[in-house]
Amino acid sequence: IELSGVRKNNAVLDIAGGTGDLAARFAELVGPEGRVVLADINDSMLQVGRDKLLDQGRQGNIEFVQADAQFLPFPDNSFDCVTIAFGLRNVTDKGQALASMQRVLKPGGRLCVLEFSKPIYQPLEKVYDFYSFKLLPRMGEIIARDRASYQYLAESIRKHPDQQTLKQLILEQGGFDEAEVHNLSGGIVALHRAFKY
Repeated sequence: IELSGVRKNNAVLDIAGGTGDLAARFAELVGPEGRVVLADINDSMLQVGRDKLLDQGRQGNIEFVQADAQFLPFPDNSFDCVTIAFGLRNVTDKGQALASMQRVLKPGGRLCVLEFSKPIYQPLEKVYDFYSFKLLPRMGEIIARDRASYQYLAESIRKHPDQQTLKQLILEQGGFDEAEVHNLSGGIVALHRAFKY
């Protein structure tokens, strides 16, 4: 949230934001004159976010749109900030999605991609692999009775580009002018922030 640079009267697009957690916080920051669009390709997730935010009494400056990140249904130069948290790894054509995000950003706008990434410390990587491929699927099986979804989660994280590869993808295929990486939790999660000039 802090690195997004979002402020009063901004227009924010939160992609793959189904649960509405980020959208709720952005709605507070942009104020009543600002605009937040909560977008998700999955209508069921979008309903969850909508219901949750309505139950909290939030709705005035939040819109809900079912949208594919690769084909965003918004005019060029519409948003001051575009965010996607833990959703890019599930997009089929990441380069196309990033270019679509760049297109809808206003000049001077910012993209924030929060995603699982590659640990930057060797000992942490081994522990993380053990957790991801051994413990996580087993916990999913015991708690949620759904080993396959948690196995997919671990596999999708490993198939996702590492920090530098994603940075290059943002610049080259996304068409952004500048990008930077902020590693969190030793690189298990990374925030990529990019700018359109």
